[in-house]
Amino acid sequence: MSEKEPDGGDRGSVMAIEDFTAAVEWQAEHAAINHAPCTARIIRALPKVIEGNSACGRRMASWAGLTLKDAMPLRIAGGLHHLLLSGTDDRLARVYSGQITDQAQVDRIVCELIEAYDTILLPWFDGPPQTNEAGRSASIMAGLLWLADRVHPNFDLFEIGASAGVNTMLERYRFRLGTSEVGPEDSPMRIEPEWRGEAGSPPRPPSDFAIRTVEACDIAPIDLTDEASALKLKSYVWPDAPGRMARIDAAVQLANENPLSLIKMDAAEFVTAQLAKPQEAGTTRAMFHSIMWQYLPDSSQETITAAMVEAGGRATCEKPLAWVALETDPKTFRHELRVRFWSGNEGDGAVHLLGFAHPHGAWVEWVGA
Repeated sequence: MSEKEPDGGDRGSVMAIEDFTAAVEWQAEHAAINHAPCTARIIRALPKVIEGNSACGRRMASWAGLTLKDAMPLRIAGGLHHLLLSGTDDRLARVYSGQITDQAQVDRIVCELIEAYDTILLPWFDGPPQTNEAGRSASIMAGLLWLADRVHPNFDLFEIGASAGVNTMLERYRFRLGTSEVGPEDSPMRIEPEWRGEAGSPPRPPSDFAIRTVEACDIAPIDLTDEASALKLKSYVWPDAPGRMARIDAAVQLANENPLSLIKMDAAEFVTAQLAKPQEAGTTRAMFHSIMWQYLPDSSQETITAAMVEAGGRATCEKPLAWVALETDPKTFRHELRVRFWSGNEGDGAVHLLGFAHPHGAWVEWVGA
């Protein structure tokens, strides 16, 4: 079974929906059937905002891109949540707690808040939501365990679009992936998704499995050790999901204990720089990313893909290259785990679909062999 999605319409072009109201309803329904009904009500209020005379309403009405591809409803939803978390205004508290469920009442509250805090909320449209979710690292780790059966299990990793670097710290987390367990047993971060699928579990880690290094970049990185930045990250978390809040708190703790390697840099430039570094024999260099590819310009996607394929052509059994990605299929909105690797053998660079995942890591459906 895959991630639940709204019924109706052409699922082959979800991200291409141009009508604002239809896109908002799709986003709201997506939240509702993924156990976030309170967030869905907030999103459903957005068409009413456009009917008003706020700068936020005008920004939404004249949005230049595609509403779903740009995750525009989730941008302003993060800003509204921030009003509550920061102590600026508590009018949404009863909506987020489920005490207020009447949509007309929610519409009024949201419109009032946007009118009152129009200038504060407007900048939230300027960038995509920083949905840095530790639960997604379950899929990335599963991909690495699958790779460890096929290439050298000593990994030098680099992540693009790392946001706050929550998943950059995956070597510090304890995972239970079906029957496979990996990671430090005393970690405050426990990643234990519901494991689905008839293909069983990913391979158990070999005795010499190791993540030696992890580096990461983001065009606008968030510093987890900064209290205000951490609060902004929390604002993008759906308040219907307290478990996700707890995971961010654990990530903040780990980042404060040992700062991570996260730099501000364009993704394509970062990939090019990483691939230009010398690679030690007996190690596998691997790029990974999660739910960020859709935000990259087409030119950046093409540059990164070309650079990886070119570097893959130089890969050998002693110096393999891999690419692990958990990304949204733009046609179906399903979150898919796909892996490619190059080791100087026939079939190098083939795309392996290993699984599907809940958008925030609540479950993984494993289809990998």
